[in-house]
Amino acid sequence: MLHSMTGFAREAAESPFGTLTCELRAVNHRYLDIQFRLPDELRPREVQFRQQITAAIKRGKVECSLHLRRTFHDNEELKINHELVRQLSARVKELSELLPETQPLDPVDVLRWPGVIQEPEIDSEPLFTATADLLADTLSALDEMRSNEGGRIADMLETRCAEILGIAAGIKKRMPEVLGAVRAKQQERIDNLNIDADPGRLETELALIAQKLDVDEELDRLVSHVSEIRAVLKKSEPVGRRLDFLMQELNREANTLGSKSADTETTRAAVDLKVLIEQMREQIQNVE
Repeated sequence: MLHSMTGFAREAAESPFGTLTCELRAVNHRYLDIQFRLPDELRPREVQFRQQITAAIKRGKVECSLHLRRTFHDNEELKINHELVRQLSARVKELSELLPETQPLDPVDVLRWPGVIQEPEIDSEPLFTATADLLADTLSALDEMRSNEGGRIADMLETRCAEILGIAAGIKKRMPEVLGAVRAKQQERIDNLNIDADPGRLETELALIAQKLDVDEELDRLVSHVSEIRAVLKKSEPVGRRLDFLMQELNREANTLGSKSADTETTRAAVDLKVLIEQMREQIQNVE
């Protein structure tokens, strides 16, 4: 089944250390690009988290945000970094001398300064395990969303494939009529010239014209490409690049049909084909 490259998932879990939150945002990208926003407690395991995402997602730009809101227990004591506070005090004093109108420093503001409050150390391994489990749950939710969107894209592609086959069948059915009209037009031109044409040479010329206008090969390739697209849609692995290549091939056949067109109906059909192919290509840009 197809997977879209875009999606969003957010999961949270309670742990002995506090509330863990994981957010995953995925958008289109040519390759797999993973970016992290991690708290200091989880930064040592960024490589493992990256490997975990890589195992689940093969293509796209993924932003992973992990947050930990610490929970402090009654038996835990908050400690103050006295050395940092002394340095802050000295710098504030210097600033007060330069700016006499500066308001006195609020102790609460000092406590908000990064590093002033020394948080109790936590056991990192259980925290890493809990985070990995949460990331797995979030990846599962993201995969479900991307799969649902991929299913919608697959349905659209299948509809367009059926329309392409319908147009190709219509062109093939009309070709004898088109060639007959070309033959009649050539004969009319000869009759208007009021000359005796060599029947053998006339047949040769008409055969060459018919060969130039023959689109059976292009129509057969169109049908073949559509069959390949349908087969690719049933694969479980990422197929975005393969589908993009098939769109190029379809477009090439549609261009050839347009260049060989001998009447307005065939030209209109070639244009309709190109519109359908472009609609498919736009959606495929979002496929993993």
